[in-house]
Amino acid sequence: MNNWNIQTIEAFVQQLAVGCIAHGYWFYVIGTIPSGKSPLAVDAKLVDRYGPELSRWTRARRKRAGLANLRYMRHGHFFVLLATHGEHTFFECEPFHDVRRNPIRFAGYSIGCGRGIDGRWHASVRMDLDQYRTLKGYFLEVAAKMKVEDLALVFHSIPVEPYAPVRRQLLNILRAVNRIRRPAGLQEVPVQALRLRRQPCRVFDVPEPAVFAEHKQIPVDLHAGI
Repeated sequence: MNNWNIQTIEAFVQQLAVGCIAHGYWFYVIGTIPSGKSPLAVDAKLVDRYGPELSRWTRARRKRAGLANLRYMRHGHFFVLLATHGEHTFFECEPFHDVRRNPIRFAGYSIGCGRGIDGRWHASVRMDLDQYRTLKGYFLEVAAKMKVEDLALVFHSIPVEPYAPVRRQLLNILRAVNRIRRPAGLQEVPVQALRLRRQPCRVFDVPEPAVFAEHKQIPVDLHAGI
């Protein structure tokens, strides 16, 4: 497996946010490879054109010289090419975006970069607005119709990684559900129903993701629509 071909969505998002954006790879282009075209051929073309696969030491020398470094990543037929500040033909040839202004939307996530209270830029991963609204709408619809045990199990099974902004979104949905259940005299869903701790995953050489077999009644697939 090449070190730009990432098998799972969880690993792709982690590498994009933690491995790239957090290290100053803020400028990007994304693309979807047509179904009739070989992803490996696209890999070879972009890697040959922009040379993103450099050693750590070479990247450090380029940074000191005022040159940009590039990273290339692909999941299935979706790819992203990222660059740091500096000089590079990438900026002349590609209609790039800045992740600090335009987050990358991928598989139900919005991966961006925001300035923290420390004044520094930090990678940010949240559910994109469409997915968040759909998920919240579903839970509000069933809030007073399901037993607390069943609701807790569905909350726990939401297939999304709990990065800090995602945790806040999940807590907002949980509070909205309990605001409906409380006046109806129904037991509130405990916060323990949420997965609030993210486990870092291996980025390369990992198996295909398991299919969520339970709770198929959730009308949103956070891992679809690449």
